[in-house]
Amino acid sequence: MKLAVHREAWPLAQAFTISRGSKTVAQTVMAEIQDGAFRGRGEGVPYGRYGETVEGVLAAIEAMAGAVAEGLDRDRLQEAMPPGAARNALDAALWDLQAKREGKNIWRIAGIDPPRPLITAFTLSLGLPEAMAAEARVNAERPILKLKLGGDGDLDRVRAVRQAAPRPRLIVDANEGWTVEQLQAYPPELAALGVELIEQPLPAGKDEALQDIARPVPICADESCHSRQDLPGLAGRYDCINIKLDKTGGLTEALALLEAAKAQGFRIMVGCLVGSSLGLAPAVILAERADFVDLDAPLLLARDRQPGLRYDGSTVYPPKAPLWGASP
Repeated sequence: MKLAVHREAWPLAQAFTISRGSKTVAQTVMAEIQDGAFRGRGEGVPYGRYGETVEGVLAAIEAMAGAVAEGLDRDRLQEAMPPGAARNALDAALWDLQAKREGKNIWRIAGIDPPRPLITAFTLSLGLPEAMAAEARVNAERPILKLKLGGDGDLDRVRAVRQAAPRPRLIVDANEGWTVEQLQAYPPELAALGVELIEQPLPAGKDEALQDIARPVPICADESCHSRQDLPGLAGRYDCINIKLDKTGGLTEALALLEAAKAQGFRIMVGCLVGSSLGLAPAVILAERADFVDLDAPLLLARDRQPGLRYDGSTVYPPKAPLWGASP
């Protein structure tokens, strides 16, 4: 087997802003594994919050060329690399390659139910209340809106969005941007506005206050949950976990994390970083068993990979060949 690695850039339709900053381009890394007539592909999104860079992810994948040539499989990959974007790209490429070799769809290989069309949340970038309200008005017919928040003024933002778009279900994501005082003050008001879930209000590693407060709106761990090893520290603090393949290091660990989290009573969100349809395709397979789906990244791009995932409004359909994970 031969390994190739490519750096790619995907311009966004408009600036995407969260509590940690703003960007206009999504930087991704694609791994390709060629085995005779068959080729498997996977995409990872390097994320600075976790100490990743594009150059570092490229180097980490390239360092696995020898192991790939010797027949690396997904089980050995879990031992050879830590969770993160680099392992995610390789893990996805190995899944895709196996599907092509065996002429089977990924869900048959994984022994899970066939995926179906899913309703995804649509994300509104962090901004002034009037700007977020204007964006909400444009997307008022979508079933679920996810609001990026950032601390001061968040209640005004949610109120403005709710007034502009009274029908959609609402999720909010603070991306570690709240103080303990805001955590105590905001949730009752958000519950009254119909918010159904709050993602990662406090910084990971500094979220012990969640243990002792009432949670009128369920709290979801994002930055605090990467793999199964994190679950013991989340009990009593979080009601839900957000599984992202670039955190788990691929679909292999994500499937195991989902099973373990459900067994421990956590609800499941399947989310994503901003990348192309290739990176989201494995997550669509995983999201079949999720309570919340947040797989809208291709909708935020100025252009997507072709062929990409099929979207009909907020409905995303399972991947087909030649994108990823489906038999030819």
